[in-house]
Amino acid sequence: MTEVLKAAPLFQNNIIVFGILAFSLSLIFYTSSLKSWKKFYTIFPALLLCYLIPALLNTANVISSETKEYEDLYYVSTRYLLPASLFLLCLGIDLKGLINLGWKPIAMFFAGSLGVIFGGPIALFLFSQIHPATVSGTGNQEIWRGLSTIAGSWIGGGANQTAMLEIFSFDKKLYGGMILVDIVVANIWMAILLFLISKNEKINKWLKADNSSVENLIERVENYSLSVQKQPTLKDYMVMFGITFGGLAVSFYFAELISKYLSGIPSFADPKSFFNSFTSSFLWLILFSTVIGVIVSTTKLRALEGVGASKIGSIFIYILVAVIGMRMDIMQIFDNPFLIFLGILWITIHVALLFLVAKLIRAPLFFIAVGSQANIGGAASAPVVAGAFDPSLAPVGALLAILGYIVGTVGALFSALMMEWVSNNFIN
Repeated sequence: MTEVLKAAPLFQNNIIVFGILAFSLSLIFYTSSLKSWKKFYTIFPALLLCYLIPALLNTANVISSETKEYEDLYYVSTRYLLPASLFLLCLGIDLKGLINLGWKPIAMFFAGSLGVIFGGPIALFLFSQIHPATVSGTGNQEIWRGLSTIAGSWIGGGANQTAMLEIFSFDKKLYGGMILVDIVVANIWMAILLFLISKNEKINKWLKADNSSVENLIERVENYSLSVQKQPTLKDYMVMFGITFGGLAVSFYFAELISKYLSGIPSFADPKSFFNSFTSSFLWLILFSTVIGVIVSTTKLRALEGVGASKIGSIFIYILVAVIGMRMDIMQIFDNPFLIFLGILWITIHVALLFLVAKLIRAPLFFIAVGSQANIGGAASAPVVAGAFDPSLAPVGALLAILGYIVGTVGALFSALMMEWVSNNFIN
């Protein structure tokens, strides 16, 4: 892929960029409440715009994700705001209702994983017939080796992606092209998914889905929130602030401790090992934040839901949506169009399998969306998509994303071996 020098963005300072994102979010939420904008938001849902406007600003080079400042902003959003939001959203959760969701979310997660595992080899084979030049290559530049890193990312996350890069020794000079396919295609699908959420009821009707367990959980959480609702005081907010970031501190401490300990064990430290994913401190941070939040929800502190715990958690989630949206440069689709199209075909297979399984087991769109993003987007976006249905559902996305970290390396390895077979028999 040809490197193109890009001019510096108009705004780079984090404070200015954050202010632009915050103002954009406030403008979206304000206008979406106005009757005169009702038709507009029927076509373009508010949540989708929270994602697309930062993407358009990035494409126009007003702000950019290709700066050191953005990496700092992304780090704060994922390491501070995301775990803090999960903790706050878990405060009001109904643990029994969460358990009552049953086996369907897990079934849809694995359907999504299988869609990625088999979608890669199928897309590779089809492109070997349609456009062989896209998938040609020799030695460590063979395209299947690069595609294995996308499989690792789309089932697990960054750690699984790196593991595939090390195992199959793909040319690191070409690796940037694979990261581009990963980000562009995953972001296109997330944008489509956010649009589909606005058609939730229609899609569930078409699927003949049993959405009762999801509706029951939402209703139970809403009823509890109303039962404990009161006029918040400064004391309430300070207690909420303290336990949230105190819980984050505990989560971060143990996440770093376990990560460093496991990194010192050879079988875990080896990038080619199945166990390498467990050395990710981010995995443990998300896990501990969610678990501690659920534990606190069994105490009297759960009453903080009555002073807006989930609403503040939702604010953090929407900030994360905007920051993730900045990662998408729409013009990058044209940088390597055929490889992007291969990625689109791949994710289409993933989506088709999800809808097929959902139709068979009568799973609602919520399980499709979360099952998909727990694979494709991981812990950073699965809670976002789950929370788009209702803030009380965000922990479901976080828990399934952790499952993705666990099975990511094995699933990607199996997919890569099938892609290697396709390459040896139909390409080289």
